[in-house]
Amino acid sequence: MEKNLEYYMALPYKIELERDADTNGYTASIPQLKGCLTCGDDMIQALANLEDAKREWITAAMTRGIEIPEPDDELENQP
Repeated sequence: MEKNLEYYMALPYKIELERDADTNGYTASIPQLKGCLTCGDDMIQALANLEDAKREWITAAMTRGIEIPEPDDELENQP
């Protein structure tokens, strides 16, 4: 399988979603993609923005020849 944008977008990266007490909004990130984070007024907006941020992060990495990490298998190895 060719590792193109669609390939990486379909991978199940771990997402972290946190409420921001200062703004009453939410911050969403993909820890494995260093610097891939965004925010939104609510959880739905933050997650939608994260999808856009993920696409831009992967596109920039591919353009610059930066290695794109794939999700860990940590969830599969848990009892």
